[in-house]
Amino acid sequence: MPGDDVFLQKLLATFRVEADAHVQAIGAGLQALKKTPAGQQHADILETVFREVHSLKGAARAVSQAHIEAVCQSLEDSFAALRNGLAALSPAWLELLLQAADTLGAFLAEDGGRPSAAGSLIGRLEAMLRKSLTGSNASASAKTAESASMAETPPSAATGAANTLATPALAQAAIRVSPARVDAVMRQAEELLLPRLALDQHAGDLRTTIAELSAWKKRLLQIQPALRTLDRALLRPGGEGANPEGGHAIPRLLKYLDEERFHMKAAEEGLAKLLRAIEKDRRMLAGMTDALHQDVKEMQLLPFSSLLDVFPRYARELAREQDKAVELSIQGGSIEIDRHILQEIKDPLIHMLRNCIDHGIEPPAARLAKGKPPHGRISLACTQKDSGVVEIRVADDGAGVAADRVAAAARKLGACSSEQLERLDPAERMALVFQSGVSTAPAVTDISGRGLGLAIVREKIERLGGSITLESSSATGTTFHMLLPLMRANFRGVLVHIGEQLFVIPCTHVERVMRIAPEDVHTVENHATILVDEKPLALAWLGSVLELGRPATATAATHSTVLILAAAATRMAFTVERIAGEQEVLVKTLRRPLVRIRNIAGVSVLGTGQVVPVLNVPDLMKTAIGRGAARPAAVPAPPAAPAETAERPSILVVEDSVTSRTLLKTILESAGYRVGTAVDGVDGYTALKTEKFDLVVSDVEMPRMDGFDLTAAIRADRHFAELPVVLVTALESREHRERGIDVGASAYLAKSGFDQSNLLEVVRRLIGAPS
Repeated sequence: MPGDDVFLQKLLATFRVEADAHVQAIGAGLQALKKTPAGQQHADILETVFREVHSLKGAARAVSQAHIEAVCQSLEDSFAALRNGLAALSPAWLELLLQAADTLGAFLAEDGGRPSAAGSLIGRLEAMLRKSLTGSNASASAKTAESASMAETPPSAATGAANTLATPALAQAAIRVSPARVDAVMRQAEELLLPRLALDQHAGDLRTTIAELSAWKKRLLQIQPALRTLDRALLRPGGEGANPEGGHAIPRLLKYLDEERFHMKAAEEGLAKLLRAIEKDRRMLAGMTDALHQDVKEMQLLPFSSLLDVFPRYARELAREQDKAVELSIQGGSIEIDRHILQEIKDPLIHMLRNCIDHGIEPPAARLAKGKPPHGRISLACTQKDSGVVEIRVADDGAGVAADRVAAAARKLGACSSEQLERLDPAERMALVFQSGVSTAPAVTDISGRGLGLAIVREKIERLGGSITLESSSATGTTFHMLLPLMRANFRGVLVHIGEQLFVIPCTHVERVMRIAPEDVHTVENHATILVDEKPLALAWLGSVLELGRPATATAATHSTVLILAAAATRMAFTVERIAGEQEVLVKTLRRPLVRIRNIAGVSVLGTGQVVPVLNVPDLMKTAIGRGAARPAAVPAPPAAPAETAERPSILVVEDSVTSRTLLKTILESAGYRVGTAVDGVDGYTALKTEKFDLVVSDVEMPRMDGFDLTAAIRADRHFAELPVVLVTALESREHRERGIDVGASAYLAKSGFDQSNLLEVVRRLIGAPS
C-alpha cells in the first residue's frame, strides 16, 4: 500500500542513521584493537565491538537488508571465536575485519549497496575463520564454539525496529518544537538549581554571622558592670584607689560601650532584615524554578503507547519465522513517560519480547501436549506505582526459566563457584541470568543464544535509575518487572566524607544509615560481614573501594558509620568517615575524554561552588566484589597470616609504564617478595602513607612527581628517612646518576643494561631475601 511505502522509507532513513553510528563504533573499536595488547582492555574492546555488530545485524533484519545482516553474522562468528580464545587476531585478519567495516559503510552510502559484494566478503571472512580456529576440524570447532561458549543476545532484530520506529513516533506524537530546543530549555531550567543552592548557602552564612555578632554583644555587656564598679572605686574621695585621670577615662569608655551597644543592635536588626529578604527571595526562586522545571519536564512526556506501534507487527513476524502462534496484549498505553526514558527502554522491551517468543513460548504441538492452548500469550503492561515511578511488566505463559539451569550456566561460565551457588536462594540464582554470557539456550542461533542481551537490558535500566527483576516457573511462565522513573529529574543525594574529599550517593540507592560497633562485624571466608535484618551483608570501606586509602584516625575501638546500599537484587554495606547531610543535587554528565569512569556517574556543584563526584552505586558494588569486599579500617583485622607470609619483605614499585610495572612486579614476586604498585610519584608517596613497605623501586621519568622528587620527599619525611630507594631508569648519564645519589637513592640501575639478577642482588643486599 502507498502508506506502507512511505512508512518503510521513513524506516530505512532512520535505519541508516542508526546503522552509521554502529559502523563508526565498529571501525573505531577495530582501530583500538590494533593498538591494544592482549589483556583485559583488549577483551573489553572485543566485547564492545561484538555488541555493536550484533545490534547492527538486528537492525538490518528489521528493514530486510539481508546482505548487511549476512555480513554482520559472519563478523559476529569471527568475534565470538576471538572473544572465547578459539582463534588469534592476526594482522591479516584484522585488516579483513576493517575492510568488512568499510564495506558496511559503503552499503549504507550507496543506498543499499551491492549485495553481490556481500557474498565475496562473507566467503573471505569464513575462510579466515576456518584458517584461524584451533583444533583438527575447524568447521566443527566453529559450531561448537558458538553453541558451547556463548549465550543469549543483545537487542538485535528488534533493536533496529525499535530504534527506527520509536524515534519518529515519539518526535511526532506530542512535541511541536525541536526536541533539541526542549532539551536546551530543560538544561537551563536545571541550571537554576545552582543559584538556588547558592542562596541557601548564603542564608546559612548570614545566620552564622548574626550568631557571632550576638555573642560579641553579650561579651561587651558583661564587661560594663565591672567597669562601673571600677569607676566608683577610682572616684571615691580619700579612697586608696582615687585616680582623677582614671576617673575621667572610664566614663568615656562606658559611654563608648553604651553607644556601641546601640550600633550593634542596629547592625543585628539590619542583618536580620537582610536574612528575611534572602529567605523570601530563596522561597520565590524555589517556587519559580520548581514550577518551570515541572512544566518543561511535562513538555517531554509522551504516552507509553507512542513506543508500541511496532510491537504487534514484530511479534507476529518473529512468531511466524519460528512456526509459533502468539497473542500480544498491551495495557497502560495512556500513561505518560519522559520521552528520553521511552527512547532508552525501547531496546530492553524489544529484547524481552524476543526472549518471550524465542525462549518462552513453546511450539503449538508442545503446548497442546502440556494442556495449554496452541497460541502463546504475551502481555506488556505499564502501571503507575506512585507519583514518580512506573512498573513495566513483560510476561509470557511459556515454559519458564529453570533456576537450576541458570545456576549451571553461571557455573560453566565461571561467574559463580559451586560453593557460592549453594548459598544463593532461588531469586538470587535467577538473577544470575542478567550476567553477561549466562544463557540457558541449548544452541546459538541468528536470533539469540549468546548471553549478552539481558546483561545489556539490566545495564540500560540501571543507568536510567531503575531496576529489573525476573520471576519464572514452568507452570505460569516468565515475567520481567521493570521499575523506572516517570521523568528524568534532579535527585536527592547523601553527602559523605572520605578524608578531605566529598562524594554524593543517590538517595534512591540508600536503604538506611546506621552505626556499628567493632563487635558487630564478623569475618566470613576472610570477608567482613554484618547482620542487617538477620541477613549477612558484605561490608567494605568505601575509601578502599575508591582506592583512596584508609583514614588515619580510624581504630578498632571506634564505632563506624555505615550506609546500606542497594542496586537491583544486590545489597552491600559501606563504611564512610562521616555523613555531611542530604540535599538536592544537579548532576552533570561527564564529557570526553572522561565519558566513562569506573564508580563515577557524574559530578555535582554544591551551593558553595565545590564540585563533587556523584558515585555510581552498581559500579561500586562490582568493584567491591572484585576486590573481595575490602575490609574497612575500623573493623578488627582478620586472623594473622601464617608466619612465612607475614615475614615476607614488602616492596613498592612506582612506575608509570604498565609494561615496566608489570615486569618489575613479576620479577620481585617470583623472587618471593610481596609487591604493591603505584602509577607515579604522588601515588607512590600516598601509598607509603597508608601501608608499610620495606623498600621502594621507582622509575625516574613520571608525571606529577618524578623519581628524583619522590626520593627527596621520602628522605625529608622522618618516618621514611631510612627507607631504601632503588631507582631503575633509562636516564644513564653521569649527571643523572649523581643527582640520584644526591637526593638519597640507595641504588641506581640503568634500564638499557637491565638484568633482573642485578635488581634482585641489590634488593637482597638492602632488605634481605624472603624467608
